[in-house]
Amino acid sequence: MTFYGQEGFGMRIHNGLVLTDKWQFEHRDVTLSTGKITDISSYDDRSDSEETLDATGMYVLPGLIDSHIHACAGHDFCDLEQNSLLKMSELLVRYGVTSFLPASMAYDEERLVHVFREAGMLIESGIRGGSQIRGIHMEGPFFSKAKKGAQSERYLINPEIDFYDRLSAASGGNIRIVDIAPELPGAMDFIRHASAAAVVSVAHTSADYDTAAEAFRCGASRVTHLFNAMPPFLHRSPGVVGAASDAGCDVELICDGFHVHPSVVRSVFRWFGDDKVILISDAMMALGLPDGGYSLGGQSVRVAGGKATLADGTLAGSATDLLSCVRKAVSFGIPLESAVKAASLNPARSVGIDDSVGSISAGKRADLILLDSDSLDLVHVLIGGELCF
Repeated sequence: MTFYGQEGFGMRIHNGLVLTDKWQFEHRDVTLSTGKITDISSYDDRSDSEETLDATGMYVLPGLIDSHIHACAGHDFCDLEQNSLLKMSELLVRYGVTSFLPASMAYDEERLVHVFREAGMLIESGIRGGSQIRGIHMEGPFFSKAKKGAQSERYLINPEIDFYDRLSAASGGNIRIVDIAPELPGAMDFIRHASAAAVVSVAHTSADYDTAAEAFRCGASRVTHLFNAMPPFLHRSPGVVGAASDAGCDVELICDGFHVHPSVVRSVFRWFGDDKVILISDAMMALGLPDGGYSLGGQSVRVAGGKATLADGTLAGSATDLLSCVRKAVSFGIPLESAVKAASLNPARSVGIDDSVGSISAGKRADLILLDSDSLDLVHVLIGGELCF
């Protein structure tokens, strides 16, 4: 690996099609120093202290941020193995993911305390040469049993503020997103409490329009995997989807070709706008591995043709990486600029880290990916100025 973050040592990414923070492509040079982006310009007078990375024929994009991913390559956030998160961090680099929020599943408090504490320590220390953990996405256990999806029903409970506070303390205050079904007893009080320090996302819910709208008034500001594990959007019963639209919420979308129809993907981008859609992978441990038998949240999962399901056919997360979701969105007719924004700036803004990552802007971390402009294949990944791929 080559590190371009040392004092007095710079690098210029030359002649790439740069997706600027105006969210348009321009032929620009990007200068890096001390692990940050220092300049975006057409100026090409390179000093002797600068290395040059020729980006001719490549898109230069902000590193992708997966704010909802459970696992990859056999390593799950909720494993009790010490190195699972480190392995995820290492492996996600090859998919262009420079930051991620590992997502938990519904489990008992003892297990969650353990994995949240481990994540908190890695967040504070940082991970050299790997995708950075930017916080925890607490998915479960405050969910409707009727819409549990791949969550284990045995662990589902009504919202408990004390339970959440204990997990937050174990994580070092690093829960960035907490999911909840707002129709459950005590949910509105929980939302008011948790939204003071974290993003509250409506998820795995049977809520109708009025209940979801009240949740958004109480402080919820996001919807987890829109359309999945919630009532359908109907013209006389708009449910969570309609309430989210009226409230102007951020909405997650799993764009893997299985969870949401291409027409609906196009509709969501038109409806919510490309500044509110957040592409996620929702990946489980089969990501990067062949079809076969796996597990998620303590339940058996079968992956066939890249589609992950429980024994009863329920979708069980995905086996798709975030960059593939971006490519899939583009194949569905979403402009590349919008798809990348939904996988970089939007997740960063949603969880309050867009001051340092999420776009190609002077002063931000040098978290960048370079794609072949014809194939959209990944060519280079830089994290904090370090050439990691």
